[in-house]
Amino acid sequence: METPFIFVVDDEPGIALLCKRLLTRAGYKVETETDPRAAIDFLKESKIDLLLVDIRMPEVDGFEVIHHAQHLQPDAAILIMTGYGTVETAIRALRQGVDGLMLKPFGQGSELIDAVELAFADSQQKRDAARTQALRPLFSVTESLLSETRREPLLDLIIDSICEHLRCAHAACYQRNEQSNEFSLLTSRGANLLSGHQDLIATVDESAAPLLINANGPSDPKLKSLLAELGLGTAILIPILRPSIRMVFYAARTVNETAFRESELEMFQILARQAAAALENSRLYAEQLDYVRKVEESQKALLQSEKMAAAGRLSASIAHEVNNPLQAVQNCLHLAGREDLPAEKRKEYFELACTELERLIVTVRRMLDFYRPGVSSLENVDLREMLEYIFHLMSKQLSEANVNVTLDIRGQLPPVIAVGSQIQQVFINLILNAADAMPEGGNLKIIARAFEDGVEVLFRDHGKGIPKDRQSNIFEPFFSTKEGGTGLGLTVSYNIVSAHGGILELMPERGAGACFRIFLPSGGK
Repeated sequence: METPFIFVVDDEPGIALLCKRLLTRAGYKVETETDPRAAIDFLKESKIDLLLVDIRMPEVDGFEVIHHAQHLQPDAAILIMTGYGTVETAIRALRQGVDGLMLKPFGQGSELIDAVELAFADSQQKRDAARTQALRPLFSVTESLLSETRREPLLDLIIDSICEHLRCAHAACYQRNEQSNEFSLLTSRGANLLSGHQDLIATVDESAAPLLINANGPSDPKLKSLLAELGLGTAILIPILRPSIRMVFYAARTVNETAFRESELEMFQILARQAAAALENSRLYAEQLDYVRKVEESQKALLQSEKMAAAGRLSASIAHEVNNPLQAVQNCLHLAGREDLPAEKRKEYFELACTELERLIVTVRRMLDFYRPGVSSLENVDLREMLEYIFHLMSKQLSEANVNVTLDIRGQLPPVIAVGSQIQQVFINLILNAADAMPEGGNLKIIARAFEDGVEVLFRDHGKGIPKDRQSNIFEPFFSTKEGGTGLGLTVSYNIVSAHGGILELMPERGAGACFRIFLPSGGK
């Protein structure tokens, strides 16, 4: 820690010399001055830690010296001494913000040392209080900066925060370009340093240390002349060095305003770090948003491509399913109209034509069920009762196919709000599919249980299963894994379950066969 520097101003040379001797002996660095005007000039060039000043001096009194000291070096402690101590003097000293008052003559040197130490302690308390008061609003600033992810509004918010919390009319943010290593202006208010002062910004960036400049106080003469050119009285530059961003933040006040204090420098450092973090957050958010947008566009393109492919497959399937019976009808009607054929044969061809027309009507009806599900009234459906009814209804048909059905209903099933006939159609279709998957016979297990505000029903057969390369297409219209199938059964079933707010899915392989899962919410869609 550097030795504190005390500047003694007293028009009596003997008093000034005595103070210097006592304070030097106590370990302080001391300079004295008997001319108050010369003392003011000294304050403009040399940084001090404490001003020890006499109140009554010719031409310029101590209070005027204090006024200049507070303007030039606002962080310096001030201790006044006087041989004419009055209540009025003490009140004026308190109003001017001095840190201590002592009477002359002081009998022992310890009185002076004690007064200096108390002045330093009082000044430190004031600086700590000012620092706390300055830092407290930064908590809300942090939240507002980090919550703004748009770059342009964020830059405006940063400049507003700097000007508001540092009570200045001039502020700017500069960012270094990684390729050219030159700084560019991101945003500013009032006078900025970019034009013709790149070297100063670069110097602060390279030093990685904040810079406080006071035009009238102790600072580099070149920097003081720079502020004079811009019509500024005090300025702070804060460098921010991060792996992905290098910035310099700037704030300044005009000549007539008070100089920046050390507590404001500390506050600006914190505010600059918060602003840099917010800008980096905004950049990352923008990159992530751009990435998500590209992914969405890619997904839309893939979806559109898949839609076109599905439309092509659907068109080909429809053409095939409709064209075959139409050609058969055409041929049969042509043959039925030939008079050279026997009546019995013509009647046979006519009946064949009717059969093919019926097949065509069924196909078209199923297509309509897929694209425009029938609307019926909703009701409370007891799935236990429905499954048991279907089991008894199909028992003879399944027995003849050598399919052994096990119905496992676990616990109480909550009723579901559904169109009973449609759900029954789905259950029957899954049972028939399972039976078709086991042409030589086999086992079919149906498990029903309450599950997460609804009912889960599993249909697990022991057939040959569904090849993995076809599992993603099983719910597409006209796609079938069995010979002679229309490929609309699962599609219509999927559409019905989805319309009820439920789920129909093929479960991952668990041994031989296939397992379809239906979930129906107890509250309906």
